Amino acid sequence: MQAKYIDIDSISDLHNLYSLPKPKHPLVSIFDLTQINRSSIEAEGIYRLGFYSVYYKKFKGALKYGKSYYDFNEGSLMFTAPGQVISPGPNLQIEEGWALLMHPDLLNRTELGRKIAGYTFFYYDANEALHVSEEEKLIIEGCIENIKREYSQNIDQHTQSLIQNNIELLLNYCDRFYNRQFLTRANVSNDLVQRFEKLLKAYFAQETLVEAGLPDVKFFASALNLSPHYLSDLLKRYTGKTTQEHIHLHLTDKAKALLWSTEKSISEIAYDLGFEHPSHFTKIFKTKTGKSPTEYRQLN
Repeated sequence: MQAKYIDIDSISDLHNLYSLPKPKHPLVSIFDLTQINRSSIEAEGIYRLGFYSVYYKKFKGALKYGKSYYDFNEGSLMFTAPGQVISPGPNLQIEEGWALLMHPDLLNRTELGRKIAGYTFFYYDANEALHVSEEEKLIIEGCIENIKREYSQNIDQHTQSLIQNNIELLLNYCDRFYNRQFLTRANVSNDLVQRFEKLLKAYFAQETLVEAGLPDVKFFASALNLSPHYLSDLLKRYTGKTTQEHIHLHLTDKAKALLWSTEKSISEIAYDLGFEHPSHFTKIFKTKTGKSPTEYRQLN
């Protein structure tokens, strides 16, 4: 059966879907997830949201996010960015929770709008949700109450900036708590780092990458059952380098060996390494070594 995608472009559209009152502000809204009417939700529907969202959820049941289901049997925070899809399972029973919705127009031409892509947890998969302690939950909900208070009272010249400031404060706390989660799950994280390094070495141990092609971040993330952003953030915290940087370093090491141990031309080496265009290989190599492949070969 072909999936049915349903676009929810505005916050008002989502309020209508859930039979909630009209939002008090067109670009930002907070509501209690236990109060929504789920009768209009299509069991097989996949909803594509046109805005940022932050959900705190504690419920029984499964929520499908992307290609997999995730069971939130403990209190967790989940984040979605515009264009991402989500589909509630038919047996979802929310015990406690709230949602914060933020339309991109709220952030346009603001400092937060320029920075929000840096909060990479908006692009994590649901099984990479942020699990918060009771103390952390209270801190987050303090920000939520401030945002709700601002858009619920009479709007003045300070309303917009105060809402944005509290959203940014909330996101900064979430960033801190994610850092804590990486550290408190050090055994799991270290295991993932080791598995990634083993996969990376095995990939570049192939005699040629002509057939396999140049690996990308998605390839390794998929092999580890992680989202690309989560893998890069995890590696950055534990190794100081992103996934892409690790790929380029291994690529450069293999290129150095080929430049010094073979008589192959630069174009042949680029092709063996999976590049379609030698110029792309030359650009990456020079960025990492400070010298072009030809200059590097002449050092030997």
